[in-house]
Amino acid sequence: MLRLTKKADYGLMALKYLAEQAAATSGNAAHNYAQSAKDIAEAYHIPPQLLAKILQTLAKGGLLVSHAGTNGGYALARSAAEISAFEVIRAIDGPLFITSCITIHGTCDLDSHCTIKEPLRKVNDSIKDLLSAIRIADLIDPADASQPRAAAALGGGLVSIAL
Repeated sequence: MLRLTKKADYGLMALKYLAEQAAATSGNAAHNYAQSAKDIAEAYHIPPQLLAKILQTLAKGGLLVSHAGTNGGYALARSAAEISAFEVIRAIDGPLFITSCITIHGTCDLDSHCTIKEPLRKVNDSIKDLLSAIRIADLIDPADASQPRAAAALGGGLVSIAL
């Protein structure tokens, strides 16, 4: 089974929360409404220090903007419809590879004799395409977006892919 890391899971949850809060409070200006890391952590019962690091990583990756000050916090850098789940996962966990034969360092020692590398590459590409097609806006529950701060997680992850 292929599973997202908890960090990627939390990152997706945080962006979903930001998109819901922005939609509920400011309509079309979804990327301008900042929320504190503390509020997000409380809403989803995420360890605050871990979430703060994840949000910083997403800001460095260009998916969030951070606002300093009393009313500061994090907001989406782009519309929720423009940010894919794949971008979030890649920003947090790095490139997605389902096997150790395909890595950022090239291929493994068995590359010239391997008979499954091409089928596994296709699976890897399919997963990437699937996650690229899922937008943060797709994760928003319309009922949650109509009620600010009402979006509490019931636990578990947003994405789990069983192979």
